[in-house]
Formats: sequence, structure tokens, C-alpha cells
Amino acid sequence: MKRFLPLLFSFSFHFLHAQPSFIKDSLESYIQKGMRQWQIPGMAVAIVKDGAVVHLKGYGVKNIIANDPVDENTLFMIGSNTKVFTATALTILEQEKKISLDDKVNKWIPYFKLNDPLASSAVTVRDLLCHRIGFETFQGDFTYWASNLSREDVIKKMALVKAPYGFRTRWGYCNAAFTTAGEIIPAVTGKTWEDYIREKILKPLKMNNTLMLAKELAGVTNAATPYTMVNGKLSKLHVPHIDNLAPAGTISSSAKDMVNWVQTQIDLGKFEGNQVIPQRAITSTREPHSILGLDQRDKQNTHFYLYGLGMDLKDRVGKIVVSHTGGVDGFLSSVMIVSEEKLGIVILTNTDQNNFFQDLTNEIRDAYLNLPYTGFTYRSLQRSKTNQAAEKKVIDSLKSVTAQKNKPFLPLSSYAGNYVSDLYGDVSVKLENNKLLIYFTHHPQLIGELDLLKENTFLCTYSIPTYGIKEIPFHVKDGKVSGFTLRVADFVEFTPYEFVRR
Repeated sequence: MKRFLPLLFSFSFHFLHAQPSFIKDSLESYIQKGMRQWQIPGMAVAIVKDGAVVHLKGYGVKNIIANDPVDENTLFMIGSNTKVFTATALTILEQEKKISLDDKVNKWIPYFKLNDPLASSAVTVRDLLCHRIGFETFQGDFTYWASNLSREDVIKKMALVKAPYGFRTRWGYCNAAFTTAGEIIPAVTGKTWEDYIREKILKPLKMNNTLMLAKELAGVTNAATPYTMVNGKLSKLHVPHIDNLAPAGTISSSAKDMVNWVQTQIDLGKFEGNQVIPQRAITSTREPHSILGLDQRDKQNTHFYLYGLGMDLKDRVGKIVVSHTGGVDGFLSSVMIVSEEKLGIVILTNTDQNNFFQDLTNEIRDAYLNLPYTGFTYRSLQRSKTNQAAEKKVIDSLKSVTAQKNKPFLPLSSYAGNYVSDLYGDVSVKLENNKLLIYFTHHPQLIGELDLLKENTFLCTYSIPTYGIKEIPFHVKDGKVSGFTLRVADFVEFTPYEFVRR
């Protein structure tokens, strides 16, 4: 099977003599080599410079079985690049004097609460949009991600999350916060989050192929198929059912549509000569609110990392760079704007196991900033290979232990039963054909298969590969199983869950 094809679509407005040498001479070979190295089936790349589309192309295939080529209209989920659409919708409402970003959240969503009562009463719309409510990054996401919970359920569950940090003391990336922010829109306008953004952003920007919800991808002919890597090979995934987190990450778009978005970003709300989004609505998303860190390494030419409202902010050789990445099961995307250079970059891919989407973005950025070629992807590929080899070594070692057929501390039937987590809710551990399996109330499509490692610790292999393979220790008190600690892949959530026996 031929997984990678040469350039299959070309749509460019090229003034080659005006472009950096990397763009003119090396971009095509760089992309195709990177796709082979990272095993990326399909990709779309767009570059806007000085008001012109200088590069707009599809590469590879949407599906490795059908071998359908990617073109400029192929849809990819853009993941968290959805967030700035949500933030912009709210800044538009602020410019229309319908809300203030400093409104308390419970003014618009009375049932919104956090575990800390003082924080509950103080959280503003702005706090939601800049990730400063005290949560750990991704905390709670396993409970919500691809679950059967509604958006209202997600918001209500936030009250059960035990935030490790003080309110407004630390940045922690929170998808549920953006879901909450998105649900303020219907409270204000009477229109759903998705309908409001279609009306106020997609329609005036002629983003006619862009879809708001994950479920809308079903049946779309020109859409990329999502893939992940399992044992070094591409494995097809289902489009994740995450419409309960829609304002945080469900938009699907094409390189051609995203060109209109980045051009409007560069021109501070203007599109085709018209001010379709208030300038202040655009600039509001770029005001720094949270500190991500400092980096004094001269070789990076970068000194600060900040977060606005759904946008990362940093400097590069004295220029402000506004960007964000997006990742959902089987898709990774990158959007970058350097307004001072009138530069916009969009990279869309249909595998969630590559860093090339960022490496390519950075190399294009540096080319237009007249910086020397760095070879970002060479370094990140080496790191990735090292990390994958180390992870494989650990997993293989654990699997070799399970193959020894050790005896559990207690009979397997002793571990079976119903368990509950304050945040997640109920799960069931069942003994079937001499094998323990975990069934999840809010993830009916997910099963955890348990193989004994030693005594009371099992190796859990999840039926959906993006959830990973993790050690699950059961806890025993007075000779009886009292509960267990559950972990999933960091891609979903870092924080462990404690389940106790009912």
C-alpha cells in the first residue's frame, strides 16, 4: 500500500522572487520528507503574507485505504484552535455591550460552581478564557472526553474537581472552562454556541466549508480520516464524540477556509476591505493574562511565553507571535500569526502522533523573519524516537511480567464489583472468562482489560488506543479490596482518579 504520495494539489499565488529561499526552494521537499519520517498520511498547508496567499496546498491522502488525495478544501478537526473562535465570539458580545468579560460567570450560568466557594463567586468570563481557575492542565478531561455527558453535565462536574492551585495563582489548561464560556453565549443571545459563531464569524468570513460540531463530520466526503500510532504503525480512529466540549475543540475546517480566518486576524478584523469583526474584539484576545514561563535561551530568540484569551503569546527576534495548537484524537493543527510581518500560517494533519505540524510552522516563521534554518524537526524526531523507545521498553517489560501468569494476592473474583469516584461516577469491574474488565458508565464504548502484574497491581490496556496502557493498583484493607487508582494517557489527562468500592 502506498501511504504517501507526492504533491496532489497545488493552488498558489506565487511571487517566487519575493519569497525566502526556504519557501521557494526547500518547502516541498521538507514537507514530503517530514511526512515520511513522521508517518503522516495527509496534511494541508497555508501561508498568507502581505495580504496574498503565497502557499495553499494539500499533501498525501485523507485515508490510507482509499488513497483519496488531500486538497485545499479537505476538512480536518482543528482541536483547540477552536478556542479563539469561542473567545472572539465573547469579545464581540462585549463590543456590542451585551456582556463584560469581567462579568461573574454565575451571572449568566447560575448552576456554575467550583469546589472552592470563594472562587465560585469570583470567577469571571475572562478567567475562563485564560485558564486561571486553579485547575491542573487537563484536569477532569477523562471524565468529559468522548463521554455521554452533556455540556451542562460537564459544567456541573467542575464543582467536584479538587483544584490543586489557588484561584488566579497559576495557569492550568482547562477544556471545561472553555465549554462553560461557550455556554454563556446562548444565555446572552438565545442562540447556541455553534449557531452564533456560524452567524457572526463563519458566514461573514465566507468559511463556507467549516463545521462547528464533531457529529457534523459524519458522511462528509472531503474529510480527513483520523489516525494514531500503535506499535509503530498507523491505526485508524473514529472521529471523537466531544460535542459536549464543543467550545473547547470541535471545529473542523480546511486550509482554504482557515486562510480567511488568519487574514482577518492579521488585518485586525477586516475581511475583503470590510470590518466584519470589531478590531477591539480581535486585540482583546491578544492581551496577556497568564504567564506560561520564561525562556532566556538566546538560541531560541524567545524570552517570554504568555497566554491571552484562547491564544499563546510569545516573542521572536523582537516580533510578537500569536499562535495556538490543537489536538484531538487523530488530528493535530497549528495556527500562527505574526501581524507585524503580515504573516499567517496554518498546518493541518490527520495523525495525533507527530511534532512535524509545529516544526513546520516554526521553520516557516523563521524563514520569513530572516532567521537561519534550524532543523526543528530533526531534533524533535530524535526526541520522539528516544521517548517512544523508552516507553516501548517499559510497556514490553510490563507485558513480559503479565505473561508469567503470576497469582494475584486475592482470587480474581475479589476485585470484581462496583466502584465510584467523586468526579467520574460509577465504573464496574467484571470477571469474564477469567479476565478482569473495567466498564465505564460515561464511556460505554471504552473497556479496560486488566492483566496481573503482581499481587494487587494490574496492567490496564484500554480498548481505544489513545487512552494508553497504564498500571492500575488495587487497594486492599483488612483482606478486602477497597478501591483502585486509575490513570489514562497523558494525552487525555495527567491527574489520577481514586475509585472506592461501593
